[in-house]
Amino acid sequence: MHYMMTDPLASLQIALLQLDPRLATVNWIVLSGGRTNRLWRVGDYTVKQFDSAASSPLFPNDVEAEARALALFSPLGIAPRLRAVGADWLIYDYIEGSAWSSDPAPVARVLHRLHKVRLAADSFRAAPNGSAAVLVDAQRIFPMPDAPADPCLGPVAPAPIHADAVVGNVLQSAAGPVLIDWQCPAMGDPVEDICTFISPAMSWLYSGTPVSSDWVEAFWEAYPDSDVLTRARAMQPLYRWRIAAYCAWKVARGDVDYAQALKLELAI
Repeated sequence: MHYMMTDPLASLQIALLQLDPRLATVNWIVLSGGRTNRLWRVGDYTVKQFDSAASSPLFPNDVEAEARALALFSPLGIAPRLRAVGADWLIYDYIEGSAWSSDPAPVARVLHRLHKVRLAADSFRAAPNGSAAVLVDAQRIFPMPDAPADPCLGPVAPAPIHADAVVGNVLQSAAGPVLIDWQCPAMGDPVEDICTFISPAMSWLYSGTPVSSDWVEAFWEAYPDSDVLTRARAMQPLYRWRIAAYCAWKVARGDVDYAQALKLELAI
């Protein structure tokens, strides 16, 4: 692994050439899909340059956290392999594939595999855990009236979560779903990943299509932990409220496409 030197661009180029000297003559191909950072394909690698101003109240943007997540989870086949890291960039293996748009069942099983990994509670930042904490966090992001009723569910033992498990961050690869864009992993409630993946707003923002009830039900049926699913059904209104608060925060800052996302997330 190669670390940051004086000039960010120079150290990134040096790291690429150390991986493969032939990359000196390879074009950098801009990759689409990300809403936060810049991405390129360079030969067999993905180059990701972080935008220090792009962190939000719901989705942190932490290069060190992503590097740690890739190192931990790529051996499980659910994340790309990390090759180099700098102060504001990463290089990892490029994975052929497109954003997930088919059967959600394999994604449910991959998320479950992630949630079952045993890590120390301080491995990543602590996500809001428990119904009261989620409601408080929603108000922190953007105060809104008419909050959903608190089901009074306490915290669970923190598990590793992706914390940005939207359809655009799940690749359909030849080997199955692979999770990308790990810039905001956390130790928290697996329900957060479930509710994010089936969020109407997040689906529309990344795929242009709101999730269907059949698609959501297929995800519920495939996630192999009935206790987590029972909790997810009770907590879903709270997580939807939290995502709606994030959409409202984005709209207040001029991101007009989030206005439709907000309407979708608030729809019953």
